[in-house]
Amino acid sequence: MNFWGDEQFSFFESILFSALGQPVDVIETQFLSGGDINTAAQVFSSEGVFFIKWNHADRKDMFETEARGLDLLRQTDALHIPQVVGFGQELDKSYLILDYIDPGTPDKKYWEALGQALAVLHSHTQPKFGLSFSNYIGSLPQANTLTASGSDFFFEQRLLPQAGMALYKGLLPKQAYDALFRLQARLPDLLPNERPALLHGDLWSGNVMVTEGGQPALIDPATYYGFREAELAFTKLFGGFAQRFYDAYDEAFPLEENFNERVAIYNLYPLLVHVNLFGSGYVSGVERVLNQF
Repeated sequence: MNFWGDEQFSFFESILFSALGQPVDVIETQFLSGGDINTAAQVFSSEGVFFIKWNHADRKDMFETEARGLDLLRQTDALHIPQVVGFGQELDKSYLILDYIDPGTPDKKYWEALGQALAVLHSHTQPKFGLSFSNYIGSLPQANTLTASGSDFFFEQRLLPQAGMALYKGLLPKQAYDALFRLQARLPDLLPNERPALLHGDLWSGNVMVTEGGQPALIDPATYYGFREAELAFTKLFGGFAQRFYDAYDEAFPLEENFNERVAIYNLYPLLVHVNLFGSGYVSGVERVLNQF
């Protein structure tokens, strides 16, 4: 089914030529959901099937950092991660080309496999929290300045920028913003003293796919090295993950005691992100956590 005319076909053929270094004939295209930020399509061509998403030209670095994050995750061999075919800019559009993942249905050990694989991913570490490049969480900039202290990184590179943005937009009350600084003083005692773990960074159910073979695959990362508990906490914010996933993870890479008591602290970050992306409806969730701690 073709949703676009010759101009769109020419766009796909041009960017595939740039990525593959040879002429490509586009045979068919299928519109896909690109989320709230991008437009996306499944593209059938003479050189295979690709997933292509694109946006305005000024978002080139968004796709570049996503490609780098995907490559970093794939190098661990922990999970199925789509291969980056290419990214760049074509006239007024920025784009990212990935191998297409044929969707399937979960096999009997799907959740166990996901938990074990995520534990393997999190076993990859480095001396400092952060990453050698900054990236995005959704459409919002995500700073990854390398930081020795995990609690400092979490406050300075995660909570404070999002809270400041929400305050500036008039979405977050000044009282809640000020309360964050009182929480800051407690973070070194509340958060575990663990080495930085390589994270997907945006692990909600919409960014987990099932391959044709029934195995888990991850897409749309916001990669960095951080608290592995923060990744697991985010999976609990909107749900969709079976208990076997958590059990299998904990069997492979046991969590520190009282993890569930810290979940709300970690989820301040995605809640603040949602305030900035979707509005004040998420402010009450932020205030509840701040009142708790």
